[in-house]
Amino acid sequence: MARRHNLYLVANMADLQPCPSKTSPSSNCPSDGHWQFNTNVVFRSDGQLVARYHKQNLYFEEAFDTPPQPEIITFDTPFAGRFGLLTCFDILFHEPTITLVERGVRQLIFPTAWMNQLPLLDTIQFQRALSLGANVTLLAANIRNDQLIMTGSGIYTPFSATYHHAHRGDPEEGRLLVARVPVLDPLWVGQSMATEERVVMAESTLSMASGYCHQESCSDSSHPKTASAVSSSSPTFVSSMMYDPFTFVFLNETEGNLNVCDGTFCCHLKYRQLPQGSSKELYALGAFAGTHTVNGRYALQVCAVVRCAGLEASSCGQEVEEAETKMDFLLEGKFGTKYVYPSVLASHLVLEQPEHLQKTVDGRVTMKHSKMTGGLVTACLYGRMYHLDNE
Repeated sequence: MARRHNLYLVANMADLQPCPSKTSPSSNCPSDGHWQFNTNVVFRSDGQLVARYHKQNLYFEEAFDTPPQPEIITFDTPFAGRFGLLTCFDILFHEPTITLVERGVRQLIFPTAWMNQLPLLDTIQFQRALSLGANVTLLAANIRNDQLIMTGSGIYTPFSATYHHAHRGDPEEGRLLVARVPVLDPLWVGQSMATEERVVMAESTLSMASGYCHQESCSDSSHPKTASAVSSSSPTFVSSMMYDPFTFVFLNETEGNLNVCDGTFCCHLKYRQLPQGSSKELYALGAFAGTHTVNGRYALQVCAVVRCAGLEASSCGQEVEEAETKMDFLLEGKFGTKYVYPSVLASHLVLEQPEHLQKTVDGRVTMKHSKMTGGLVTACLYGRMYHLDNE
């Protein structure tokens, strides 16, 4: 296929590999003397196999083995420079995803079989969030399986998103996504630009379009107006979201200024609701700092505004796909990690591009957004505390 159509092709498959001697205690060699890995393979345009990556972080995959060492795999192309490889659950972990990013890889390819997990980890929601938070291009191809709620693929850059999120019962089997995206590989950009002027233009385009704002453009004058009658010490409650005990506070007014903390980790929200329909919708601001332990173990700090499924506290954190209430907001937290992934998900699983994102050296992350095209389902700052995963 790659040779016939003169393209680079990435495919996911199984790879059977012989183990080293079973007498080696560190090899974890299965009894049949073979490992079987969940594998990405890359073929270049002449049909030559140029890369192979074995998935590191398995997710209920009894047929597969974890490779004895994490693999950091990249390949080079003549049209866009270097790409890195990861698979599905890998996207939530330091190896290989963050190691690739820290080594300067700005273009990632991501085959996945991801089950939608609202309200914080819907497929396209987190694909987009990683692209924004890590400042990378992500090419994500999800399998389509309605019974397992697996749907949602996209081509994401720090300043654009081309995606498709099929809904259960849609008759089509899939959709081909095509997008023209800028080259982010810094080595390729430096080598390929013919003139200094074009280099400067490309760099300025990337820096302006990345969504980050300077301090003055994120100043208080651009925030939603605060209702002084709303107390920032509103009563809190705990409700489960994504199997984690979030501390919540209700958005009881149409506009306001709220804070909520989980221990020493605090989230701040300045907001103005713009109700659209006659139905009453309840929203809450939640904070969580701790280790997620269900279906995987990883440390988090999360600030999230969510639409509750009903009008009672216990419904906050449940899965919701639709909303009518639009909202102008500024969401902020001070994180103990520089790896914070922002997302704004609107009704019917539509992504919104935040107007402003700001990260400061002391860990403060601010996301500002207004003029929503649909009702707000989730606004989230998802912080990954990779350094605490093993504690």
